[in-house]
Amino acid sequence: MPMNMIHTSRPRSGGAVLLATVLCLLSVTAGAAEKAAGPRTLGPPVPSKVRRVVTLAPSLSEMVLSLGAGSTLVGVSRFDEAKAVAKLPRVGGFTDPSVEAVIALKPDLVLVQPGPGNQRPVEKMAELGVPVLLLPLHSVPDVLAAMRAVGKALGRDKEAEAVVAGIEATRARIREAARTLPAPRVLFVYGFEPLVVAGPGSFADELVRDAGGLNVAADAGSAYPVYSVERAVRARATVVVDAADVDVGKDKLRALPGLSGARWVDVPSLALLQPGPSLGRGLEELFRLLHPEGTGKGAP
Repeated sequence: MPMNMIHTSRPRSGGAVLLATVLCLLSVTAGAAEKAAGPRTLGPPVPSKVRRVVTLAPSLSEMVLSLGAGSTLVGVSRFDEAKAVAKLPRVGGFTDPSVEAVIALKPDLVLVQPGPGNQRPVEKMAELGVPVLLLPLHSVPDVLAAMRAVGKALGRDKEAEAVVAGIEATRARIREAARTLPAPRVLFVYGFEPLVVAGPGSFADELVRDAGGLNVAADAGSAYPVYSVERAVRARATVVVDAADVDVGKDKLRALPGLSGARWVDVPSLALLQPGPSLGRGLEELFRLLHPEGTGKGAP
């Protein structure tokens, strides 16, 4: 997939995390054939008491923090923007983690969202004796499985189950709230040039359905496809969710027949972009975006 969807002309608030999300999506899409079935480990066994953790993606840092285990974090990616990790050393990005920087921190555990872009350096970390926990985050079930795996590794099983239960309870509540509302036709956009959207199997696709929407790109061949403009026009979305980092190409797309009449909305926070503990909050935000008429009637 071309990398030219990443521009620097108009970074938004939280742009570094948005950029990290795009890089993750690009790498995940490129390695779709290598999609793992679930969490797995590389290198030595995870010690019974984990005291030093390095994470290679903001969503993984968010998981550790949500479990009340932030004191174990000793290094994070350069894309992490949470105040709780602001003073921690940076160990590179999702696709280019520094083996030397990670090893220097002497971690008991490295948490990784696997992809072909980081496969070699992560395997090298394991070869050098660092326990690595690989956590696919393609779908909502993947996120929940990852939460449980991180909780188990950190001795915080109960806390992890509480986070999972909270997400599932929110999903059930939102589905019920959306059940009697009209279903908007949704195009969920990550980038405009090229047009990258949420396709089937992505966590955004699942959340759109939870929120009572119909993902018009559900016929795409992958979770994060480069979608043709012609197909987007023919799909006649009634709501376009703009989760792109920059607006390059947006005005041109927005003026096209089939899209000019849609209601265009921006994601209000990073909660819909990071596959982690904040997905419940992101789903509430998505519901309000898709169903402004449903708010104030017992809905979130």
